[in-house]
Amino acid sequence: MRGFLASSVGVTCAAALALPLTLPATPAKAGPSTLTSEAVAPGSTQSLPLVPLSRKRSLGPAAPTQGLARRNVRPFSLVGVVWDDPGSELNGRVQVRTRAAGTGDWSDWQDVEAHNDEHAADPDTAESASSRVHGSTAPLWVGNSDGVEVRVEAERAARDAGEAPEPEDDAGDGPENRRAAATLPGGLRLELVDPGGDPPSRDARTAGRAGGAPSGLRAKSVHPGGHAGVTGGGGGAKATVIPALSREETARTYFSDGTAQRRATPYIGPRPRIITRHGWGANENLRERGFLYTKTVKAAFVHHTASGNKYNCSQVPSIIRGVYRYHVVSSGWRDIGYNFLVDKCGNIYEGRAGGVAKAVMGAHTRGFNTNSMGIAVIGTFGATKPTDAALKAISRLTAWKLGLYGANPRGKTYLKSAGGNLYRKGKNVRLNVISGHRDGFATECPGRLLYGKLGSARTTAARYQGR
Repeated sequence: MRGFLASSVGVTCAAALALPLTLPATPAKAGPSTLTSEAVAPGSTQSLPLVPLSRKRSLGPAAPTQGLARRNVRPFSLVGVVWDDPGSELNGRVQVRTRAAGTGDWSDWQDVEAHNDEHAADPDTAESASSRVHGSTAPLWVGNSDGVEVRVEAERAARDAGEAPEPEDDAGDGPENRRAAATLPGGLRLELVDPGGDPPSRDARTAGRAGGAPSGLRAKSVHPGGHAGVTGGGGGAKATVIPALSREETARTYFSDGTAQRRATPYIGPRPRIITRHGWGANENLRERGFLYTKTVKAAFVHHTASGNKYNCSQVPSIIRGVYRYHVVSSGWRDIGYNFLVDKCGNIYEGRAGGVAKAVMGAHTRGFNTNSMGIAVIGTFGATKPTDAALKAISRLTAWKLGLYGANPRGKTYLKSAGGNLYRKGKNVRLNVISGHRDGFATECPGRLLYGKLGSARTTAARYQGR
């Protein structure tokens, strides 16, 4: 994501120490338990401290390297690395190998995106200041696994500030070698997330109070079959799916009629089908109680999860449960960071709790979480093209949600920076109404190939709005 700020070193990382294959003694994390839920999908997190690896197993002079040798562990499907201080960066390369449960086959080494702090709460907020918050990599989906090996090697930097690094010398640490090893942050731990099993399926026609109308707009029941407009918060207690509406039904549902202003159809796209938190099996005991709201939704930031592309769409509820648990239990956030998630089949999922139609404050674009929403496409798109279905879902979702707040998907808007690595705190920044993450933070997210498609997404979203 932030490769041009902290690129991975191009040397081979250290091989792991030959340690016995044993089950870890570290207990599984349960996370905060502040809510109750009638249908909690089980899951767990194993947290394994990393240890220094032998220098003999590290190529290059004295690059700090930590990791774990191959070992048996309890089943998991998603991995990441965390550390104590969220203000410290992991400048280096993180790689894992995993063993598929059932077959015993070990994967090749896979890179884990080292930087996740750009997906985070804004500076100087209660969420970012919480003592529970840790530094963390992006999560990586690896599928059902029961063995793991990991290595983390610090990036090497020039010894003198501003000095271009010279080629490494085979002699090692002598004065002719002017490259100095960076340090790794303290308290590195490998997080192995078991997302738990899928919840029992429910008929989508049970969807009732699902979402939440924006302030000042009156929702009404219009959908055939008894579906109500959105009036509550948090996605509805029992609804697994918020059904799609036509453009006309959407306008009647969210806007009061009877006024000269609203007799004409507003610029709003048809509401797309949205799978609720209950639908993907969110354990509401994990997140913090209550919701955070901002005044409006002026912009949408598009992201990728950087969790890899090796999934099928039937696995997506498990992936989201894994990301959710990783964000809350491992990284220490109050809830999953994104407001919505989209898979490669074009399915749309409710993310952070509080109501899909409301201006819920997320933790997706550090510095610009106020008056915006974050949409994460599940996958990694630096070298892989997003599917047409995913792009259509982005367009439909933004046409609807931005339309609720009067925003033109092809337009520009101003957001005030809360502080980041591109814009100072308090600066009013002019942005596209549909922006990529990299427009607000110096990062490679949402990946070059997804970012290049945002122009067409803006045009399509505007067309859905009737513009």
